[in-house]
Amino acid sequence: MAKPKPPDPKIDALRLYGSLNAHPDRVQDPLFAGGDFFDARDLVQVKYEMVRRVRVDGQPVSRSAAAFGFSRPALYQAQAAVARGGLAALVPKKPGPRRAHKLSPEVVAFLHRARTADPSLRPPELARRVRARFGRTVHPRSVERALARREKKRP
Repeated sequence: MAKPKPPDPKIDALRLYGSLNAHPDRVQDPLFAGGDFFDARDLVQVKYEMVRRVRVDGQPVSRSAAAFGFSRPALYQAQAAVARGGLAALVPKKPGPRRAHKLSPEVVAFLHRARTADPSLRPPELARRVRARFGRTVHPRSVERALARREKKRP
């Protein structure tokens, strides 16, 4: 029975920093075909090499994007990132909040009480009251959505 391969520490490191290429199999560029230095799993390296192919080697954008498994808009975004911040700009940023973090249950309860006390209150005024009471700037549309979600939850 063959021994299982030990986990690759590079994959863990790439995953930790958000630089693990989700689709290394799409990278068809010859540099990544074989060899130890070029690693299709390293998203930063793949994007950098894709941009370099266009800028330095003069490869057409569509051909370079296809060879590295990206769309043309993704290549243009990578080019802009390199122009703006160099190689470090290709490292993915931490994603933002996934929910309305400013509208905590306490704030939503406050909004509901205010709306119940005075149904004529509109979202812009409610947003101003949240700012005055909690010191949080919220968009009126966020207030509207929060109140709508609360209404949906009620039986």
